[in-house]
Amino acid sequence: MPNDSVARFLAALTPEDRESVAAGPREEQERLAAAWEEELEGDDELDTLDEVSPAAAEAEAARRVLGKEAD
Repeated sequence: MPNDSVARFLAALTPEDRESVAAGPREEQERLAAAWEEELEGDDELDTLDEVSPAAAEAEAARRVLGKEAD
Protein backbone atom coordinates (compact mmCIF):
# COMPACT_ATOMS: atom_id res chain seq x y z
CA MET A 1 0.00 0.00 0.00
CA PRO A 2 1.38 3.41 -0.91
CA ASN A 3 2.34 5.51 2.10
CA ASP A 4 2.36 8.85 0.25
CA SER A 5 -1.08 10.45 0.82
CA VAL A 6 -1.29 11.64 -2.80
CA ALA A 7 -0.59 8.13 -4.07
CA ARG A 8 -3.14 6.68 -1.63
CA PHE A 9 -5.70 9.29 -2.70
CA LEU A 10 -5.11 8.56 -6.39
CA ALA A 11 -5.46 4.82 -5.72
CA ALA A 12 -8.86 5.44 -4.09
CA LEU A 13 -10.23 7.22 -7.17
CA THR A 14 -12.09 5.68 -10.08
CA PRO A 15 -9.84 5.16 -13.11
CA GLU A 16 -11.38 8.16 -14.90
CA ASP A 17 -11.01 10.47 -11.92
CA ARG A 18 -7.50 9.17 -11.25
CA GLU A 19 -6.44 10.07 -14.77
CA SER A 20 -7.94 13.54 -14.49
CA VAL A 21 -6.43 14.33 -11.09
CA ALA A 22 -3.04 12.84 -11.98
CA ALA A 23 -2.87 15.13 -15.02
CA GLY A 24 -3.20 18.20 -12.79
CA PRO A 25 -0.50 20.09 -10.93
CA ARG A 26 1.15 18.43 -7.93
CA GLU A 27 -0.03 21.25 -5.65
CA GLU A 28 -3.66 20.52 -6.57
CA GLN A 29 -3.11 16.79 -5.99
CA GLU A 30 -1.65 17.55 -2.56
CA ARG A 31 -4.58 19.84 -1.70
CA LEU A 32 -7.12 17.20 -2.73
CA ALA A 33 -5.21 14.49 -0.84
CA ALA A 34 -5.22 16.65 2.31
CA ALA A 35 -8.98 17.20 1.96
CA TRP A 36 -9.39 13.44 1.48
CA GLU A 37 -7.43 12.71 4.65
CA GLU A 38 -9.61 15.21 6.56
CA GLU A 39 -12.76 13.57 5.18
CA LEU A 40 -11.54 10.15 6.30
CA GLU A 41 -10.66 11.38 9.78
CA GLY A 42 -13.70 13.55 10.34
CA ASP A 43 -16.65 11.39 9.34
CA ASP A 44 -18.06 8.79 11.73
CA GLU A 45 -19.89 6.98 8.91
CA LEU A 46 -16.57 6.44 7.17
CA ASP A 47 -15.09 5.12 10.42
CA THR A 48 -17.79 2.45 10.49
CA LEU A 49 -17.29 1.63 6.80
CA ASP A 50 -13.52 1.51 7.34
CA GLU A 51 -13.98 -1.28 9.87
CA VAL A 52 -15.79 -3.36 7.23
CA SER A 53 -13.86 -2.29 4.14
CA PRO A 54 -11.00 0.20 4.31
CA ALA A 55 -10.84 0.42 0.51
CA ALA A 56 -14.55 1.25 0.29
CA ALA A 57 -14.17 3.97 2.94
CA GLU A 58 -11.25 5.50 1.06
CA ALA A 59 -13.15 5.39 -2.23
CA GLU A 60 -16.22 7.02 -0.65
CA ALA A 61 -14.09 9.77 0.89
CA ALA A 62 -12.43 10.39 -2.49
CA ARG A 63 -15.84 10.56 -4.18
CA ARG A 64 -17.01 13.11 -1.60
CA VAL A 65 -13.92 15.30 -2.00
CA LEU A 66 -14.27 15.39 -5.77
CA GLY A 67 -18.00 16.04 -5.40
CA LYS A 68 -17.28 19.07 -3.21
CA GLU A 69 -14.85 20.32 -5.85
CA ALA A 70 -17.54 20.10 -8.51
CA ASP A 71 -20.01 22.17 -6.45
